[in-house]
Amino acid sequence: MSMTVLDGRFTEALTRVRDRLAGRGDTVTGIGLWLLIAVLVVGSAAGSTQLFVVGVIVGSILALGALGLTLIYGVLKFGNFAHGDMMMMGAYIAFFFLTGQVARTSREDTQLPWSLDSLPHAVDGIGDLTFGYGLIIAALLAAAAMALLSIALDRLIYRRLRRRRSGIVIFAIASLGVAIAVRSLMFIIWGPDPRVYVSGIHRAQHYPFGVVLKTDQIFIFAVAVALAVLTYLLLFHTKLGKAMRAIADNPDLARVSGINTEQIIVWTWAVGGALVAVAGVLLAVQSQINPLLGFVLLLPLFAATILGGIGNPLGALAGAMVVGIAQEVSIEFFEPAYKPGVAFLILILILLVRPRGLLGAKI
Repeated sequence: MSMTVLDGRFTEALTRVRDRLAGRGDTVTGIGLWLLIAVLVVGSAAGSTQLFVVGVIVGSILALGALGLTLIYGVLKFGNFAHGDMMMMGAYIAFFFLTGQVARTSREDTQLPWSLDSLPHAVDGIGDLTFGYGLIIAALLAAAAMALLSIALDRLIYRRLRRRRSGIVIFAIASLGVAIAVRSLMFIIWGPDPRVYVSGIHRAQHYPFGVVLKTDQIFIFAVAVALAVLTYLLLFHTKLGKAMRAIADNPDLARVSGINTEQIIVWTWAVGGALVAVAGVLLAVQSQINPLLGFVLLLPLFAATILGGIGNPLGALAGAMVVGIAQEVSIEFFEPAYKPGVAFLILILILLVRPRGLLGAKI
């Protein structure tokens, strides 16, 4: 037997051993991360129950945004840096439909002659909720508007880049430009001051284990979970979802198989735009509407997406919950202004120890 053949077999054996060791190391790292997350969740629930529950609510909002982000990455293979600002745009569009306020002068808003809050009892609270059916209709209209806006941006910008076979860096820079444009548009139309859907101080309810929540927060969690379940059913139990996953896995093979890839991309942007709009509205109900909040949200959204496994919808849910809980519980030890730093730390750690995320990068 020649030395060349022996060298080839020896190299092949070394490669197999290295791959096995790498696979075992990745498994050990994954188990360690899951154990660390379990300790975080259990410790937070036991030590800071109030902050833990608020973290779950914030995590459910981040989950909707991360779902849209991971859908776009899975199908189009680029990180959409405009995602956070699109969330805020969705919240502002709902605010526009609800109140009819379209521009801010030096002293007062410009008011349209008609808006949803002019309907009978549209702003009267539903049960213990602080808002009425007017905001629900406004959120649905905002979801439709953001779906159309997302499709329009794809047609104007991203499809042209796809046809030129531009790299992911070009896509990322283009999305950053869209983010700046969207943020500037919000400043121009609604001004720099924060807005709220419902003004005033509202009573919270007391629950077991010393948890104090407003009914709005329970509503937020319920809506976020329901939409996450619907998104899961769409992806894994419909023909559209199967087509999305086929394009994410192999676009050329999907195209040869007869899948209309451009049509599926349109649906991807529509679903992502609708999800991001509802997430923005829910976030505004939880806190406020602020044109700068979209940029602040971008880091937690990417941290949640990468932690769960970029391109993996279930991973986006898990990652969002971890990031939301970690950020809120950190208030126990640091100032609230440092919450984005917690998301940044999570992002750096996961990139160093397990870049593929908790559940792997796929869709």
